[in-house]
Formats: sequence, structure tokens, C-alpha cells
Amino acid sequence: MSLSRRSFLAATAATTLVSLSQIAQAAGTNEEAAQPATPAADFSFDSMSAEMEILASKDYVAPQASDKAYLNDLTYDAYRLIRYNPEKAKLADIDKSAFRLHAFHMGWLFKTPVALYEVSDGKATPVSFSTDDFIYERQVRDMVPEHVTLPGIAGFRLHHPLNRPDVFDELIAFQGASYFRALGKGSVYGLSARGLAINTGGSEPEEFPVFTRFYVERPKSAEQSITIYAALESPSVTGAFRFEIAPGDNTVIDTTARLYLREDIPQLGLAPLTSMFLFAERNRDAFDDYRPNVHDSDGLEIIKQNGERVWRPLSNPPMLASSYFAEQSPKSFALLQRDRNFDHFQDVSALYERRPSLRIEPKGDWGKGSVRLVEIPSELEVNDNIVAFWVPEKGGKAGQRYEYAYRMHWGDLPASAAEGLAYVLETRSGAGGVSGVENKDGTRKFVIDFKDGLLADLPASEVDKVKINSNIMHGEIKTQALTPIPEERVWRLVMDVSAPEGNIVEMTTHLSGFDRRLTETWAYQWINQ
Repeated sequence: MSLSRRSFLAATAATTLVSLSQIAQAAGTNEEAAQPATPAADFSFDSMSAEMEILASKDYVAPQASDKAYLNDLTYDAYRLIRYNPEKAKLADIDKSAFRLHAFHMGWLFKTPVALYEVSDGKATPVSFSTDDFIYERQVRDMVPEHVTLPGIAGFRLHHPLNRPDVFDELIAFQGASYFRALGKGSVYGLSARGLAINTGGSEPEEFPVFTRFYVERPKSAEQSITIYAALESPSVTGAFRFEIAPGDNTVIDTTARLYLREDIPQLGLAPLTSMFLFAERNRDAFDDYRPNVHDSDGLEIIKQNGERVWRPLSNPPMLASSYFAEQSPKSFALLQRDRNFDHFQDVSALYERRPSLRIEPKGDWGKGSVRLVEIPSELEVNDNIVAFWVPEKGGKAGQRYEYAYRMHWGDLPASAAEGLAYVLETRSGAGGVSGVENKDGTRKFVIDFKDGLLADLPASEVDKVKINSNIMHGEIKTQALTPIPEERVWRLVMDVSAPEGNIVEMTTHLSGFDRRLTETWAYQWINQ
């Protein structure tokens, strides 16, 4: 896997997007029927699903990039000088429209067209774009011809009055493979989701499916939600997706994914999330940077079927690392940005404290499987080096079809002491032993702060009634101590851990007392190098 995942998204889109005509040819239709200009065809999610199932029985057809020189010759710097003209926004003609649609221009790495349709009353009509829909600045004005219909787009974004009633803010953007990003109120773009992850972080080459067509259901007057359908295509799988998007303080997207497998897939990654973690208090010493923290997300949260809450702080490991959390149909899993304090980031441009969190709530029974977390070593914050997704226990078999439904929550999603459980406020790490004294035993110190919940109101004199429940694999806990910090409503657990060099150490701990759990479960992986 490449470290430069953000750059790779664009490259993937350029090399793997499939045009509508190719999809039709692969399905065995004639060339006339394959033309995207066909007006007002019948459309439903079921009919699109049936089409994708038929397509999965056919051989995969490699995409063809546009042969237009004015698109292929656009460099990175030139591409940055092109933007959609907001006066040309689609959906603006709807009475009291709550949405605006802007397209992303083809070119640079985005050389293969994506098709867009508008759906109204069960009919899908192609939406075309021309060079008149875009603003070309400086030297690009002479590179792109006027009044020319474009062969397609590179993706699109929706705008909505998310933060104030008189401004159409960006709400969600689809661009590059099957990646998309959404916002809640007050958020700025950070982590991404995608339709499907195939063999991510495994021994087999990773495959990046792409959304090749989008259908946008035309909302009614003043309607505050919108539905998007997407056709997914790759050498191993086809798929039909439905996204029902409800903007708000936390933007909610109800998602249905229907998958049709062409080939066996050793690791099928459902509802994948992609983010960035460079450094925080636990690995701050590795970076010469004025900022205290740099990350889009700081932890993976899992709520198990039995209600247990697990918090796994993210890491920037010295080598490719994976963690697996086996479960039977979890209640939710999420990549969260719990830290919302500007003082902890000090970045007036990136605004990391405003990056959205994203929680996945499976609907129905997803069966046995595991939440997998992949962490990729990175030296730069432009690299999306964190991936989390659900892996079904039995993988994917050629010829099978799968349907999964889930709800996505994008926004602040602040930490809280749910059901009286204290949550992990912060995880710190450093040399073990006594502070101020040379550490000769090679231990590593881990400091976990549990905040709020029933524990926060427990007098310090009751510390002996609180039990530390710690487990470790491939290492040894040398010492551990618990100290309340009443003025912060925090209880601090300190552990000194030792392990042979090269060991991958897995640790978990939680606090209990009075015949109940008092904290969520803290989990962490330490690679001793």
C-alpha cells in the first residue's frame, strides 16, 4: 500500500474509472443503447442492482481514458486553476431548493469520465456539463476550448445551508475511486469513507473499486434530505449503493450496499473509513514540530453487541501494523476526533480540532467477523495512513451476492460517559521508570486518563475499592498505579511495560468496582523497536 493515500485516490480514479459505455458493452448491450445521452430511462435501485448483478457475470472491461488533449495535458498546477461556476449549480431551479450540485472537472489525474444522472418520478435523465460550467483562471483559459461539452466529470459535491441559512456550504463530495467525504455543522473536511475495501493491508495486492455512475434523486421543494445512487465496479466485484443523506449538526447517511462478486476476495472490507494520524502525546518525541498534535482522528471506538465500549488510541507505527477486534455484529465502530481543543493543535490553517468524526452503525445482523484497524507508518500529514473496516468471517466467494445496510454519522460526536462509564480522555507514553531517573530497565510507560462517569464523583479515599483489570500479550506489566485527579474529574492509570525487542505487544485495561464496570476498555498495540 502506498503511504500517499490522498494522492493515490486521484491516481486510482484516473486509472480505474469505467465509463457508462464500457459498462453497457461489458453487460452485452449494443453500442447505441450504451450511449449516456439516452434520455429519461426507467430507473430504480432494484433495476440498477439487477444490472450490476448481470454485469458481475461478465468479464471485467478495462477503462478507456478520454482522448481529449485539453484534458490530458492539464498539469497539477493547471488543474488547481479550474473551479465550478456556482451560478451554474444544478438543482438550483427547484423551488426553495435546499441543495446545490457542483461538478469536479476532468483532467490531470482524472482522465476517465464519470457519468451523472438526475432521477425524477422513476426516470433517469443524463446530466451533461460543458466548459461553460467552469471558471478557468490565468493560463488555463487558453488551454481549454470554449462552449465544448465535456465527456464526463471527475465527481461532484453537494452544497447545503449547513451552518447558516443564507450560505450553501459544502456538505458531501464524491471524487476518486469510491471515496467520499461529508461534514456536520461546524466541521471542515478530514477523514474519508469509501464504498468498499478489497485486500487492504494484506498479502494480496489491494484493489480499489470505483463509483462509475451516480444518480441524484431530485428533491422536492424545501426537502431537507437527498438520495444518491452509485454503481461500483472493479475486476473482482460490482455493486449498487444507495445513500440517503440528511444534513444537520451530525449529518446522517443511511447506506445500503448490494455487492456481486466476480472473483473470490480473501478480505472483503465493508464500510471502510480512511484517516490520518501523525503524532500526539504518545509519540510526540518523533517529530520536530511546533504543534502539539497532528491528526484527523485520534482513536477507534467500538461498541460491542454486549454493550462493552472499546477505545483504541491510534498510532503511527514503525512498520505496517494491524489490530483485529473479533465480534458478532457490533453495535457500531468509528474513527473519532475526541480532542476538540485548539490549544492542543495550534494550527490555524488545518483546524484539526474541527475535523469530523465518523461512526458506522450496522443495521441487521452482520454475523461473525472483526473490525480491522490498519496503521501505516508515515512521516507527513498529507498521507492518509489509517484504515478501519468490517471484515466478514468467511470472506467473499465468486458468484455470491451480499447486502449490507448501515447508518453513518458525520460530525463532532463528542465523547461522553455513556451509561456511567468514564471514557479515555488521553493516552500518553514515554520512557518507563521514575521520572528524573535514568531508565535502565528498558520499560515503556503508558499513562491513561479516564474522565467523567460514576468514577469522577468517587472520593479519592475510595481508591482501594477500584480494581485495575489489565491484560497483556507478548510483554509484561512491571508496575501499575491508579491516582484520582478530582479537580479534572479524571482518574489516571500509569503502567510500566517491558517486552523483548521486536515484540508486538497487545494491551487492554479497564477499571471496575462496586460490582460493575466503571470505564470503557482501553486497548493499545505497542511495537517495541
